[in-house]
Amino acid sequence: MPTYLSSSEAAARLGVTRQTLYAYVSRGLLHAEAGPSHRESRYLATEVDRLARQRAKGRKPKEVAKAALSWGLPVLESAITLIEDGRIFYRGFDALRLAETHSIEQVAAHLWQCDGEIAFGAPAPVLSKAMPALMKIYRGRRAEEALLPLFTVASDDADTALWQQSRQRLAEGCGSLVRTLAACLLGSTPDAAPIHEQCARAWNVDRSGAELIRMALVLCADHELNASSFTARCITSTGASLRAAIIGGLAALTGGRHGAATARGEVLWDELGSRNVGGKMRERLARGEDLPGFGHPLYPGGDIRAGALLARIIPQHPEWEQFVDQAFSLIGQRPSVDFALVALRRHLKLPIGAAFGIFALGRSIGWIAHGLEQRASPGIIRPRAAYTGERP
Repeated sequence: MPTYLSSSEAAARLGVTRQTLYAYVSRGLLHAEAGPSHRESRYLATEVDRLARQRAKGRKPKEVAKAALSWGLPVLESAITLIEDGRIFYRGFDALRLAETHSIEQVAAHLWQCDGEIAFGAPAPVLSKAMPALMKIYRGRRAEEALLPLFTVASDDADTALWQQSRQRLAEGCGSLVRTLAACLLGSTPDAAPIHEQCARAWNVDRSGAELIRMALVLCADHELNASSFTARCITSTGASLRAAIIGGLAALTGGRHGAATARGEVLWDELGSRNVGGKMRERLARGEDLPGFGHPLYPGGDIRAGALLARIIPQHPEWEQFVDQAFSLIGQRPSVDFALVALRRHLKLPIGAAFGIFALGRSIGWIAHGLEQRASPGIIRPRAAYTGERP
């Protein structure tokens, strides 16, 4: 049986205060699990000991590099998103509060630090004549498969290339990229209407459904240096366009450990069904399989983005609340935003793959923000490798 430590015991073993212990958790250096009381977390002793050994190794370059590239300390400075104490802020503003009232266009202007009327006030972009035929080929395919090739062909480099010095043209180009991505997701022509309204129209959902989509887009807009955003920054650091950054972000997002976790979540929902959910979860865990869509290293108390969305969805589906409770009783983890996006898709009866599509469309705002910020930094992102192969 695994050994767990209380907060006081974990802090003592690490030789730090409880406040520092909580800081380790918020930075992803240590995982906190639900304890016997909702006010008290517990920590796996082996993880605490591992962190203690890492701290004891000092500032050796190899060890610092390993820690930095695996849920460690930030490897880049950024003023875009702060995740701290279980909360998330976009340039100093609480993301959950923004999600209550703001459109994704308004949040984009905030993250890009530009005039939203300029970024999204221009006429919608015009797609090439090849796009209708290409969209026909990908019609009915999941967004995980279709978005990347469609956007690659549909988008244009000109207004977001490194040489573009006009702030107005750059802002318009950023807005055009997002509108183009929306058109690729929805199988439509680019539109000047608010993006969440475009989604609602294409997917035939009512006003309340449109509000849920708007909220989800805002909550997915950015999440600090996740894999796709870091990829976008690496690409931009080479001098590539912001279009290229979105293409790279989309490619990274298709991985099952990132945005395509929604696809794994869909499979889980189908597998568990509505009967004997707890028993099926136990069988799955006994086989060594996980429960995708539950737990997030940066939110030991539960992913607040998921909580905000599910608070508006779960009350209408009591059986889903039992699903969440059963998972928590088994693994002590709350739903992540991936689970919430799958719940949203099923609640609104959206096409399969729409959960990934909403994630990608919202996150494109963050990829552009990171690309713009990276351009202000000289040089290329080029970490060194700690060679472990055979010596010559």
